[in-house]
Amino acid sequence: MTGAVHHDRRRMLGGMTAIAAVCAATTPWAAAAALLPTPPQTSGPFYPLTFPLDSDNDLVRVGGHAKPAGGIVAHVAGHVLDLNGRPVSGARVEIWQCDANGRYHDPRDDNPAREDDDFQGYGRTVTATDGGYRFRTIRPVPYPGRTAHIHFKISGQGIDELVTQLYVAGEPRNASDGILNGIDVSARERVIVRFLPAPEIEADALKAAFDIVLGDAS
Repeated sequence: MTGAVHHDRRRMLGGMTAIAAVCAATTPWAAAAALLPTPPQTSGPFYPLTFPLDSDNDLVRVGGHAKPAGGIVAHVAGHVLDLNGRPVSGARVEIWQCDANGRYHDPRDDNPAREDDDFQGYGRTVTATDGGYRFRTIRPVPYPGRTAHIHFKISGQGIDELVTQLYVAGEPRNASDGILNGIDVSARERVIVRFLPAPEIEADALKAAFDIVLGDAS
């Protein structure tokens, strides 16, 4: 990786602190109120069989690649909390999603679309002491049979593993997506988030705040 790419990556990851600050100011744990759990969702068929060599929280830049991923850059950040609004530190947060062409980096994906080798497709991080996490990825796109979404898995010592999905507010295919509409309306509201312009983080990028509440959703 060239020095210019190293500099670019450091600058972008450093800029993600801006969205983390926004989330810290608005996250519900500050009110110490009882919260509703984030509903579980299927992991789908494309949780990685093998993990990419580069599995950090920047999915837009792959180590050793000169070009960034195609698509609209999106900074996704939030907190992992318990039902009492307390931050869960040290939780492992994983995400995976299709590339801008609607293709997963998975041999089981038979979508004929061209695969974007410059998109990492999978990333992971660990929550900070305030429960915070952040990723630099792309705005998810629909693909045959599904609306736009990002898969999340939260796990760790003493944590009941949660697999869920993040959806994009205003996405037309939300109304017909069977997995999203398989949960009740109030639960849907907890997994559909707005993607907003984020010029303060990165030119032409978006940001989304997604807090994840662990607990029994039954």
